[in-house]
Amino acid sequence: MNSNYIKAGYVGDAWLSRVSEEDARKLTHMNIAFGHVVNDGISISHLKQLGSLNTLKQYNPDLVILLSVGGWSAGGFSEAASTANGRKRMADTAVEILLQYPIDGIDLDWEYPCYGVAGIGSSPDDRVNFTLLLKEIREAIDLLGAETGRHYLLTIAAGADQYYIDGTEMDQVHRYLDFIQLMTYDMRGGFQTLTGHHTNLYAATGDLFRISVEASVRLFRNAGVPKEKLVIGAAFYSRLWMHVPNVNHGLHQMAGTAGGYGPDFAKLANEYINKNGYIRYWDDEAKAPYLFNGQSFITYEDEESLKNKADFVIQEGLAGIMFWEYYCDTTYRLFDAIHHGFESDMKK
Repeated sequence: MNSNYIKAGYVGDAWLSRVSEEDARKLTHMNIAFGHVVNDGISISHLKQLGSLNTLKQYNPDLVILLSVGGWSAGGFSEAASTANGRKRMADTAVEILLQYPIDGIDLDWEYPCYGVAGIGSSPDDRVNFTLLLKEIREAIDLLGAETGRHYLLTIAAGADQYYIDGTEMDQVHRYLDFIQLMTYDMRGGFQTLTGHHTNLYAATGDLFRISVEASVRLFRNAGVPKEKLVIGAAFYSRLWMHVPNVNHGLHQMAGTAGGYGPDFAKLANEYINKNGYIRYWDDEAKAPYLFNGQSFITYEDEESLKNKADFVIQEGLAGIMFWEYYCDTTYRLFDAIHHGFESDMKK
């Protein structure tokens, strides 16, 4: 039995004031999306709802609030990490933010070290510099913690596949981190015309792309990361392919489009799941649901897939589950599924 499973949610600045007291009590960690890297430092001047953090702390004094820095297409990391002065500035600005707001730590979401995807700066030196950057931040916030008598967290959001392992020194990196959040979603989608599950627990027979939650966990463990520092990701939104052949209910088929973003879960529940011609199917190998209407294929997450993910975390001795993103499920069914999935283990 583990009463300390991580239940972490990414919450955009605009939604900080809308997090319910009930959800704030169920969450263990909240990631504020996003701070930016500007002139080698962490900038939060664009965030407008940080005043809501005091209310969230009143709702749940044990809620751990992390400032997530970065996100898709957010650059500045490679440049800041490339010099000792840049690394120090990022660490110093992290300390300033922790002193100024009821924030308990920093979550770096550099997508991705060594890769210039989405137009961000990159260098082969990112691999080593990433480690040095995290070391600098860890030492700075530990020094602050020694002065204030508390522990500040440092975490990262990590790409789920081999490319991320290759671009980092995970056997070194994890030593500076409280935990690592695996972005085990978008594992199929915008770059591919072959339909498939984007946040599946296991790889299924007939799936050319062998990445899955289980495979990602295995990669990071083989790279030297202790299992108790691994948090797996869940998606509160879908991926959608169109012009899909009516074969195998659309699963593992070459589509006429790449897998762009589909509806969030609230819209799926209201308009798509077993509605308007879409039929829900369950892939028992992948432990993942999907929708098909004869020509459009949607991969998504639901209560059944999340129950399987919670069971997997419990069985494998992992740290917990995080999800992207809070506003995508105004039915609150998905977060409840995560909460209850761990609650049952805590009662054993």
